[in-house]
Amino acid sequence: MKKLLLGAFVIGAGLFSTANAQIQEGNWMVGSSIVASNFGLNTGAGYNIALQPKAAYFIKDNVALGAYVDLGISKATKGSPTAFDYGVGALGRYYISPGEAGVDNLLNHGRWFFEGNVGVGGYSVEDGPSTTGLDFGVGPGYSYFITPNIGLEGLVKYKGRAGFGNEGLNSNITFNVGLSIYLPTSHAKRIAEDAK
Repeated sequence: MKKLLLGAFVIGAGLFSTANAQIQEGNWMVGSSIVASNFGLNTGAGYNIALQPKAAYFIKDNVALGAYVDLGISKATKGSPTAFDYGVGALGRYYISPGEAGVDNLLNHGRWFFEGNVGVGGYSVEDGPSTTGLDFGVGPGYSYFITPNIGLEGLVKYKGRAGFGNEGLNSNITFNVGLSIYLPTSHAKRIAEDAK
């Protein structure tokens, strides 16, 4: 019985240390979100879908800085003009440590985080209005590590654009689902080996 309890403790400690290894200083995160804010279910209804590739470097444990690209397409209804969204800029992420600020992790293999971005973005409609301006967003998310280096992510984000064209400020709430790969550097690998 003692061997069984000791084995369970060692496995549990190993899983916890694995969940922390991805977000250590010196690691890279690359991935993409698929934004699907609205898909109409009625006949002739529209859609809104976007890809948001991103990459970030962990400047210290739990803190990553990087860049993103935003490419989207939408259509309000069948027969309406197609709209294009685009943007590029900087992003930052802060991962909440277990128990920090009274927040516990939902599952042992995941982490809550906050993501913010700022950059240049635009919106254009076929034969219609267009705008380019300051692109910004912020929101909470959760990353569930399906393997030690791959995270399945969900993110709810306020997204805004202060435009300089035909439109002024426009904003919305987006619901993002994505996948990120966490690439350890040799420094991070060495720290993980020393912890064993």
